[in-house]
Amino acid sequence: MNARPHRVTISDVARAANTGKTSVSRYLNGEQHLLSEDLRGRIQRAIASLNYHPSQMARGLRRGRTRLIGLIIADITNPYSVHILSSIEAACREQGFTLLVCNTNNEVDQELHYLDLLRSYQVEGIVVNAVGMREEGLNRLQQSALPMVLIDRKIPNFACDVVGLDNLQATSRATEHLIKQGFEAILFLSEPIGAVNTRRERLYAFRQALSLHPTIAAENSEIPLHDSARLDAALHAFHARWGGARKAIISANGALTLQIARSLRRLGVQWGSDIGLLGFDELEWAELAGVGISTVKQPTQEIGHAAVKQVIRRIEGSEEPVRELKFAGELIIRGSTAR
Repeated sequence: MNARPHRVTISDVARAANTGKTSVSRYLNGEQHLLSEDLRGRIQRAIASLNYHPSQMARGLRRGRTRLIGLIIADITNPYSVHILSSIEAACREQGFTLLVCNTNNEVDQELHYLDLLRSYQVEGIVVNAVGMREEGLNRLQQSALPMVLIDRKIPNFACDVVGLDNLQATSRATEHLIKQGFEAILFLSEPIGAVNTRRERLYAFRQALSLHPTIAAENSEIPLHDSARLDAALHAFHARWGGARKAIISANGALTLQIARSLRRLGVQWGSDIGLLGFDELEWAELAGVGISTVKQPTQEIGHAAVKQVIRRIEGSEEPVRELKFAGELIIRGSTAR
């Protein structure tokens, strides 16, 4: 059995440089002006020869800083989440922070577990794409006073900075597009709405837009993401119910859009010719899917960077009032909603 490799310590560097640990610490902490030129050279050569890398965590804790930001994300398989994660990581790197990522898989209990875990790592702040935190979790957050910013989803009865899409603007624009394209029946499909404000706001905006057009049939249905049988049944019923009328579907998020596309293929229904299809979140395959699928593109790069900047402001002691930053969506029109 091979022996475990020895981890080089500051004591090893001090011995190799024939000096004390205090001198090496001064060298590492930017106080090299307190050391002689000969001593600086010996320490530098010892560090290089031993391939020594100081513990950034330990150094940060001694200064009262860890330079860590935690990210609790609801579903890392969602295309939106992937783009948000990428933009937040890039923004953290630009600001000199390291990101710790926790995926809850849309489970509330996991959300509480990761909240405690990130606090144990002494992160300086967290960005949360919430599932639906219970009162217990809210109490822990309020007691910890940990700087925090929410992305996309709000937590009921919890005052906190929020960064995300302007759901009312984006949904209204998407619905108006379908109206102008002459669709006579429109189905809004989402995962179970529950306490998820983004789904609720998009459904509200959809209903409001169609309330001004009473001759157009407005329907909505909530389908669990991976319940293909229920999804097939809902789409088949909608397609059959409206016969030869022009009909369309709005999907509330990218993961659901993929499931809808698969369901339509199973049913032998073609988007673009047989039925219209428009989904939230720009998907890499959307322009390649037959005639292409129209989407509402979220400015994930801007949202991620804004969230990181806001949590850093809170880390640095900003006491400005809680605010909500909303970004406009971009409607990308493809063949799936053409006349």
